[in-house]
Amino acid sequence: MKVAIMTDSTAYLSEELQEQYDIHVVPLSVVFGDTSYREGIDITTEKFYQKVKASEKLPKTSQPSIGEITEKFEELSADYDAVISIHLSSGISGTYQAVASAGEMVEGIDVYPYDSEISCMAQGFYALEASEMATAGKNPREIIDQLDHMKQSVRAYFMVDDLSHLQRGGRLNGAQAIVGSLLQVKPVLHFVDKVIVPFEKIRTRKKALNRIIGLLEEDAKKGRDMKVVFIHANHEQSAIELKNRVDGDYSNMDSMISYFGPVIGTHLGEGAIGVCWYMK
Repeated sequence: MKVAIMTDSTAYLSEELQEQYDIHVVPLSVVFGDTSYREGIDITTEKFYQKVKASEKLPKTSQPSIGEITEKFEELSADYDAVISIHLSSGISGTYQAVASAGEMVEGIDVYPYDSEISCMAQGFYALEASEMATAGKNPREIIDQLDHMKQSVRAYFMVDDLSHLQRGGRLNGAQAIVGSLLQVKPVLHFVDKVIVPFEKIRTRKKALNRIIGLLEEDAKKGRDMKVVFIHANHEQSAIELKNRVDGDYSNMDSMISYFGPVIGTHLGEGAIGVCWYMK
């Protein structure tokens, strides 16, 4: 059985990783006024942040249509028997459900939709793992079982400079816990039950980042091999500095830099920083 791996653009896999791992991508979009831009195709991340600064209103975001997804599956059916399609959390987007619906409509290929329950390069980790297993000849059930196993150790924490983006977009749950002190805190956020909720309220950006690094080091000290990614919203230097803080201290840590692209950047805002990891 030949198994394809697909994800959506919010995994923010580089073109090099997409090609190296033969991962297929369906794009989400950002909408400025009446113009829609597919991220990674019609607009770059750099151009997106420039447009946000120049715009009076925040853009909206939209998921791919069932028709677009079905077309992609039909394309894959020419070369593959099955596809595992890994997507951002169903708690913040309807993309996963759209993929599930499209999978029921398409013929000639077995579709296995997978809810990563997260997003960005954390979601990308699932796609990379699935690709390695598909290349090794594993069947869909074996691959999904491994992704479920991965999910037990995936950790992702992030902080934003301006919570209003998340609030206006309806992507922040438990907002009542922090609304009273929006301007005074830099809360550390994470995903719980597929949605974004506050993890801890912390006063300053520096202390919030220190707390996230502390959580990372707690797991690193357990000695198991781990994959780590430092994610930034148009502030690469901050991610590099965080990476440099821990690189070299832990031989079991394989780390990389990634970014919050247009769709997720719309909800987090420029300056957001995240750290994600999982145990191999």
